[in-house]
Amino acid sequence: MKYCPSCGGFLSERELPTEDRPRLVCSDCGYVLYQNPKLVAGAIALKDARVYLLRRGIEPRRGSWTFPAGYVELGETTEGAAVRETLEETGLRIEDLSLLNVYSRPEAGVVVVVYTARVVGGKPFLGPEALEIQAFNPADIPWDDLAFPSTQWALAEWVKRASPG
Repeated sequence: MKYCPSCGGFLSERELPTEDRPRLVCSDCGYVLYQNPKLVAGAIALKDARVYLLRRGIEPRRGSWTFPAGYVELGETTEGAAVRETLEETGLRIEDLSLLNVYSRPEAGVVVVVYTARVVGGKPFLGPEALEIQAFNPADIPWDDLAFPSTQWALAEWVKRASPG
């Protein structure tokens, strides 16, 4: 970002005595722009011990598999975002959300909150964000074609928790 969101002045990186790292500071009004990661919420939607995954229809990683997920909107809980994204991306309604884990991806500027959830209705449909939707048994997950590191981490954790012993 080059310009101040407060006054439009030029932003430059500066060391501040109150901060532990350089920050973008407006040369005109002194506004400090804090750059924080985006919050993403997703759901491992389950029915009959199978997980629904979608093949991404949009970039990044178009054509790769993932669970439904997306950015949390202002005024929305992470659970609400996971429910909304699952419905928007797959047509499936989910309930009984349980936190699986939170995954930080500093290189991508996101924090991903992943829930497991039970599919309670809806019918899978292909919208603009999905080229394909499929329910996988744990042994059939397409591990070599997953979209993001957090996709792999969450699915591996779910499989480990779901496996007997």
